[in-house]
Amino acid sequence: MGFFTNLSYKKKNAESAVLIDAGTESVAGAYAYYVEGDAPVLICSRRIPVEVHEKEPRERAMLRALTTLSEDLLREGAPILLRLSENGHVSNVLVSVNSPWQKTKMRLENFERKNPFVFTESIVSQALKETISVSSGEVVADDSIINTVLNGYETRSPYGKSTRHASVTVLTSFIDKNVAGNITSLVRGIYNAEKVLLIAGNSMRYQAIRKAFPHERNALILSVSEQTISISLVQKNLLVASHEATNDGSNNDNNNWANLIKGELVKLTREHSLPRTIFLLANESMMFPIKKAFDEANFNSFWLSGNQPKIVPVLASHLIGLVRQTTSSPPDLSLLLMALYHHPHPITFAS
Repeated sequence: MGFFTNLSYKKKNAESAVLIDAGTESVAGAYAYYVEGDAPVLICSRRIPVEVHEKEPRERAMLRALTTLSEDLLREGAPILLRLSENGHVSNVLVSVNSPWQKTKMRLENFERKNPFVFTESIVSQALKETISVSSGEVVADDSIINTVLNGYETRSPYGKSTRHASVTVLTSFIDKNVAGNITSLVRGIYNAEKVLLIAGNSMRYQAIRKAFPHERNALILSVSEQTISISLVQKNLLVASHEATNDGSNNDNNNWANLIKGELVKLTREHSLPRTIFLLANESMMFPIKKAFDEANFNSFWLSGNQPKIVPVLASHLIGLVRQTTSSPPDLSLLLMALYHHPHPITFAS
């Protein structure tokens, strides 16, 4: 009770959101409260497994679990939110959609004119609408501008400035059309939110890691679940490549994980050199087996120096001070990263 009674958030510029992590094995959610100038606060959180019935599509099982999760969160979190805010209103719902229902692509957009012009958000928005290419069965869920250059110089706040040449690096989230539509309809029917925002899990994790570890400009982000792994390559603070592989489920021993990781590293090294830092994202029960698999495998040949890279298991403790949690539930890394990514609004420019 002490935490809530000491808050004066109602007097400040604040907003609230529901954060949802949608995957094939489990779904998680939390209420998040954002106050200007303060770290985001998770006021309740929960994760439940996705239980697939015989011959049932995994998408349907995920949506069923998401319904249960959302109803539980609403029942538990809404009264707490009402105590923190004037009306308990949720500003938006952010859903991170994971494989196999998502993918990310990066592209560079250039703007050049003979005479100086004022670089505006509307110029960028119009260009993104005109140049995006969407495959059948997908929707564009999010365009994140992760870098902006004006007249050859990286610029953090470019809008309203005069330039002759500008370029923006855009990270786009593509979501399966049916999954996106079903998730949006489901959460909109449960939460009275102004907006439902979807983003690819790879994009969200990259942008959150960039905030949590701002000095690591070159790294691999290795995200591991029971069924999938994804490896994202970050060079000079930009996501330049992302590959995924599926565990066939036959076993989860070290050799199996090592082979999956090795296969994705082979793909990356065909076009890129590899950085020496690897951020490992996994639930705590999998952290040690995955790190052990990496340590025991002979991966030296992928690095020119011949030495093993530095593996950094990303733990909830790394985010202490960046995100606060009041719930008694164990910290959920995915939800903590989502809270960090979404603070106070989705990242627009490199920090």
